[in-house]
Amino acid sequence: MTEAQLDIHAILRLLPHRYPFMLVDRVLEWHSGESIRALKNVTYDEPFFPGHFPGRPVMPGVIIIEALAQAAGILTFLSSDTVPHEDSRFYFVGIDNARFRKPVEPGDQLILEANLDRCLRGIWRFSTSARVGAGEVAHAQIMVTPEAGR
Repeated sequence: MTEAQLDIHAILRLLPHRYPFMLVDRVLEWHSGESIRALKNVTYDEPFFPGHFPGRPVMPGVIIIEALAQAAGILTFLSSDTVPHEDSRFYFVGIDNARFRKPVEPGDQLILEANLDRCLRGIWRFSTSARVGAGEVAHAQIMVTPEAGR
C-alpha cells in the first residue's frame, strides 16, 4: 500500500536537519518497511555552488549521499512508527559501494530512492539511488540508526 505524500512541513517534523542542510523537499511516495521516493529541487542558490565549481556549478557527491541518507532516515522514522522530538537524532553510520555516474547541476530535480534491505539491532541498511530524469546519477548502500533523546 502506498502511503500519502509528505510535504516539507511533515518532513521537518521527522528530521532534525534545517537550512542549509535540509536536503529533501518532498516525499513522493513511501511504503512502510519497504521503500521511499523523495524529491530534492536543486537550485543555483544552494550554499555549496559558489565554491563547487565557479563557472560550472556541480552538486558535490557527498551532498547527494547525504540527501539519500536523509530520505532513508525519513523512512526509518515512518517505518518504526517513531515520532521524533527535539532531542531525537538519527545518525548516518555507514556507506558502501558508492558510485557517481553524472553531475547534478542547478535546475535538476533529484529523485531520491531508498529500499530497505534489513534492520538488525537498530541499524537500518538501505540500497539507495539518485536519479535525474530517467538516468541514475549516484547509488550507494547506506546504514542509519535512530537515537532517542537523552
